[in-house]
Amino acid sequence: MDKKSIITLAGKPGSGKSTTSKKLAERLGFERFSSGDLFRAIAKERAVDVLTINQTAETEKAIDLEVDEKLRQIGATKNNLVIDSRMAWHWMPYSFKVYLDLDILVAARRITAGMDLERMEAEHIPSDPNQYAVQLQERLNSETRRYESLYQQNPYDTENYDLIVDTSKHNPEEVVNIILEAYDLWIKR
Repeated sequence: MDKKSIITLAGKPGSGKSTTSKKLAERLGFERFSSGDLFRAIAKERAVDVLTINQTAETEKAIDLEVDEKLRQIGATKNNLVIDSRMAWHWMPYSFKVYLDLDILVAARRITAGMDLERMEAEHIPSDPNQYAVQLQERLNSETRRYESLYQQNPYDTENYDLIVDTSKHNPEEVVNIILEAYDLWIKR
């Protein structure tokens, strides 16, 4: 299979996908796409939070199908791209597939400590990280059920990826450097 100059990033909420994808795209001079931004926009359009839109997508398969079709089209027509998406690795097997990992409570602490207005509007985020960790786990469970039902795939199975980076052990710049070093080796093989 031919490789394309596409890096797909997946991982748990709060793992740094948005920050990492922005920095990677900037450093490489690549375009960036976030299916999370698209999903949040759909939630906002429907006046619900992200957990609710995830749960709704379990029965309204058209939501995921719309996002995933956009991913397939992007992968088929573009190159020099960084994509922050739970399922892009699946739709773009020719990409360099990266999984950003961390403990769910660390993720909850990270998100509640750095809440921004956009995220607060898109999700109902409790100020207590322990409560939010429970909510995040519900979201992960919902996403796992959806993708297993739709595609028989689990986006949280690290076996799907070329590189796994624990973002609780590295600052954003280190994460980007780790990915760039591994990507450079991968693209040359």
